[in-house]
Amino acid sequence: MRVTLKDIATKSGFSITTVSRALAGYDDVSARTRERILHIANELGYQPNQVARQLQGQHTNTVGLVMPVRANYRNDDFFMVLFRGITLAATRHNFDVLMSAIQSGAAELEVYRRFAGGQRVDGIIVARTQRNDPRIAYLNSIQFPFVVSGRAAPDEDSDFAYIDVDSQDGIAMLTTHFIGYGHQHIGIILPPHEMAFSDYRLQGYRSALEQAGIVFNANYVARGDLTYESGQSAADTLLTRHPHLTAIIGCNDLMALGAMAAIQNRGLQVGADIAVGGFDNIPAAERATPPLTTVSQPIYEVGEMLTELLIQIIANKPTMTRQHLITPELIVRESSGQPRA
Repeated sequence: MRVTLKDIATKSGFSITTVSRALAGYDDVSARTRERILHIANELGYQPNQVARQLQGQHTNTVGLVMPVRANYRNDDFFMVLFRGITLAATRHNFDVLMSAIQSGAAELEVYRRFAGGQRVDGIIVARTQRNDPRIAYLNSIQFPFVVSGRAAPDEDSDFAYIDVDSQDGIAMLTTHFIGYGHQHIGIILPPHEMAFSDYRLQGYRSALEQAGIVFNANYVARGDLTYESGQSAADTLLTRHPHLTAIIGCNDLMALGAMAAIQNRGLQVGADIAVGGFDNIPAAERATPPLTTVSQPIYEVGEMLTELLIQIIANKPTMTRQHLITPELIVRESSGQPRA
């Protein structure tokens, strides 16, 4: 039996008009009221009438992308490259891309509600999965078309469409590379814990050490927020506490580039004194001095694949596999230095 707006209104105690406007994401409904109505709608198994929406000609031929503010730094090429891949694929299908940059948290979720509930877009691309991701929970609850750049954390279910690059395998390759160059004291700068891929990268680091017979040292682990500045600060802390470190891994290129600056500010040479590696292979990695060894993921192609998959889901004609895990590639450059005796 189909759940209607009237059913939700009866159980919630609100009018049908209020229920309708809450589900549509209108700003004149308070956050508290909207949360209660969404909870009851999800509890009852309410499904928006997508057929009626199509008959009313309400397709927008637009996909939405919400960029977290922390990613919107001037020198962060990752999201710019991803965005170019998304827009190119969208253009091929005569779709537009509506992008919003917003602070993570409640304000970010409000944008998703406006996009989805207000029918401003036909589907949404979710960037960089979070632990217990509220954005995914919301989109699932209203059965709105979406795809995700990244899997859920290792201890959570990835019950959604995603394109991801194997972070665990990538960091394991990089750590093994440094071990092969004679390094045993290798520091690592992880992303924030709330990022779902953080645990995968830690697992890759630990598994490579274990396979080489090197004991994992939790004191060699620092965290940053994916920015250049946080990488520089984390590397400074690691080197102050453990000056015998001979290699540092930044779990994205920006933090690795920041680590290189910290090393050079101490009068040390990247590669010759301390090896550095990153993850992403953004354009700035190759232009760095010295050029940065990194784990390359096909960022542009991932953007294309996300859009292609989302448009198929919107059309209810998914021909691609809904979940893709891509193997990355290790790119060795001068920041690795030379193998040690």
